[in-house]
Amino acid sequence: MKDKVEKAIARIRPALQADGGDIELESVENGIVKVRLQGACRGCAMSQITLKMGVEQAIRREVPEVREVVAI
Repeated sequence: MKDKVEKAIARIRPALQADGGDIELESVENGIVKVRLQGACRGCAMSQITLKMGVEQAIRREVPEVREVVAI
């Protein structure tokens, strides 16, 4: 599952980088994906919306067994 999640993140990474941010996969355990937001995403007030409405939905679309994506 981790490889699939990494591929999904690689597809959405350019959109985050275009806004000065980035994302790093920390772990995948029991359907929970833990990521670290970086750059402009780390301190952005909209980061939780980006995480849930953008990143989580994109990952779940490609890897349906993912239950949740959380930032650490």
